[in-house]
Amino acid sequence: MGRRYDGRVFETPRKRVLLAKPRGYCAGVDRAVQTVEEALKLYGAPIYVRKEIVHNKHVVSTLQAKGAIFVEENFEVPEGATVIFSAHGVAPEVHEQARERNLKAIDATCPLVTKVHHEARRFAAEDYDILLIGHEGHEEVIGTSGEAPRHIQLVDGPDGVANVTVRDPEKVVWLSQTTLSVDETMETVARLKEKLPLLQSPPSDDICYATQNRQQVMKQIAPDCDVVLVVGSRNSSNSVRMVEVAVQAGARQGHLIDFAHEIDPAWLEGATTVGLSSGASVPEELVTEVLGRLAELGFADVEEVLTVQERLTFSLPQELKRDMKAAA
Repeated sequence: MGRRYDGRVFETPRKRVLLAKPRGYCAGVDRAVQTVEEALKLYGAPIYVRKEIVHNKHVVSTLQAKGAIFVEENFEVPEGATVIFSAHGVAPEVHEQARERNLKAIDATCPLVTKVHHEARRFAAEDYDILLIGHEGHEEVIGTSGEAPRHIQLVDGPDGVANVTVRDPEKVVWLSQTTLSVDETMETVARLKEKLPLLQSPPSDDICYATQNRQQVMKQIAPDCDVVLVVGSRNSSNSVRMVEVAVQAGARQGHLIDFAHEIDPAWLEGATTVGLSSGASVPEELVTEVLGRLAELGFADVEEVLTVQERLTFSLPQELKRDMKAAA
């Protein structure tokens, strides 16, 4: 409660946090992180990981402290050592490089990314032109493109449609990176179909369930939010997209942060409702820390907004499960 200068009492606006659910780890990220942790227990440190296992600073530094060594390419891994491929997937040539160096390779590629790889190989075998919707330079795009480089061309958003050329407009299909904005992808597909009316779609959605679910709950809470905070790293495609979705859905401002200490109190001036979510590679402990910092700043009232329950899990890579069973 507050008091006006003329003595009348007024209600102080209630400061609250709308906490999105689902948020944080998806099944593919959980599997990838577990893969590194179990490999460290089974084989001992060091375990080499090609690229970041998932795109999150905290996860990478935590695994480094346990004995994981992150490298950019296979040639940095000592011959005969164990290497884990990241959740984003790799091109066939990366597997071949590992064989040439006698590396024990464990593939932690998310099964939903593997599905896109299978689709790329299948359509390439049928001599289709494949239009891969995604962001140039992203590890997942590089891996998928490597499955059929002569058949795949990248379409980087709606503006990339103008540059598309195909051999046969009756034999063309689109696939996509799994972590894109659903709305932007559909806009890209719509523009492609204006240009190529016979364009075929993948047998099932390529954008992963977790990306879609996190964007959907963000669309639900954003119109009520003065500020939206998304916990995630800047190289995390799905986290970046969530901030964009929040602003497009009506949030007055959106910010991507890795840690609670990055919150600028100036963002919250005049705000009564803060939306909070986290990318699919973010552990829940980071969200808890952000909630603690928001409470210090006056936003202690937390309301969780649930849109769907996620129950999907993925088993560990076969190579690792086999060795774990043998050791047991």
